Amino acid sequence: MSKPSMSSPSGSKSSGSASSGSASGASRARGRHFFANPGPTNIPDSVLRAMDRNSIDFNDPEFVEVYDAAFSGVKRVLQTQQHLFMYNASGHGAWEASLTNLLSPGDVILVLESGYFSEEWAAMARGHGLEVRLVAADWRRGVDIAEVGRALAADGARAIKAVCVVHNETATGMMLPLPAIRAAIDAAGHPALLLVDTISSLGSLEFRMDAWGVDCVVGGSQKGLMLPTGMSFTGVSDKALAAHRQAKLHRFYFDWTMMANRAQKSFIGTIPVNIFYGLQESIRLLDDEGLDNVVDRHARLAEATRRAVQVWAGNDGPRLFCLSPERYSNSVTAVLMPEGFNPDALRKTVRERFNVSLGGGLGKLGGKIFRIGHLGDLNEPMLLGALAAVEMGMRIEGVPHARGGVEAAMAFLAEG
Repeated sequence: MSKPSMSSPSGSKSSGSASSGSASGASRARGRHFFANPGPTNIPDSVLRAMDRNSIDFNDPEFVEVYDAAFSGVKRVLQTQQHLFMYNASGHGAWEASLTNLLSPGDVILVLESGYFSEEWAAMARGHGLEVRLVAADWRRGVDIAEVGRALAADGARAIKAVCVVHNETATGMMLPLPAIRAAIDAAGHPALLLVDTISSLGSLEFRMDAWGVDCVVGGSQKGLMLPTGMSFTGVSDKALAAHRQAKLHRFYFDWTMMANRAQKSFIGTIPVNIFYGLQESIRLLDDEGLDNVVDRHARLAEATRRAVQVWAGNDGPRLFCLSPERYSNSVTAVLMPEGFNPDALRKTVRERFNVSLGGGLGKLGGKIFRIGHLGDLNEPMLLGALAAVEMGMRIEGVPHARGGVEAAMAFLAEG
């Protein structure tokens, strides 16, 4: 394995002290900021231009036309003919909407452990007085689907009202197979609702709400839809809407019954009109590329990223955190650092020297991994620029790695 030529004396303690700039302080790196973070994501120029307009009354016929087109577009991306509710909120708001609209105090939910965000969803449920049962999993391998089936089969009293799944766990770079989970629920003959977080998968990975039997989908604006943070939504099945009518958890701002009585069938309060102009444009971009092609592009860029990391790994370098190849995420790659080396020092150097932003570790993975986001508005040169910055950063920081990761990514992408 080649040794970096610009490492600090200790290697493991370097914190980007080689940053460019004068003695009085480093200046910000010039050129376009390369945002290789798993969320929020890059916003296309045409979406930014679409949002750059004066305020308009959300009841104005001109805006209603934009709203209806964007609303229908989100349903196309979800691949549903059922119901949709939208909110002024981040994805956490849509999580809360899913719980409070479907459940009653003391209800039981089954959460499939996948990483930091499954933990957060479970914590929110406990905060609302729900009982959480967990199907535990190794964060590097993912949940055993057979364990899901056994947990449901053992629930003879049918106490479990919902199964909660993070489709794509941003914190660990892992995707869970939703059709297999739906099949496990059906095989157990269990009536539980299937709730799915698609915040980092929708518009990036294959997702089919109706065909896969998903009852409630949580989504957000800031990732595959290529918009600013601040709008989220839930796709809701007929079965889930029937459960909503019996649900007793307190709610107001996220109440689907109140929303259904409004002209726009969503939003309690003012509608974010500018973001809808952006949403209309982001839907146009997805439609023009074609959802299947969008999914293929994400798969191609993700595989290029993984090939780079697999080369860097060598004998003792950074390596893929996810150990289940069939569950690799195609929207974010989590990279485990060698023992004793600080991923945040690497991220700092890459940001300050090369104007590239990477994701850090979340929860118990803090200080252990860094994450490369490759979703949304992204193409081959943008990805290769980010990967090259990571490889240079590892040389500067003295992180052991094998050379040639970027070349491996280039060779894969050149195959077409």
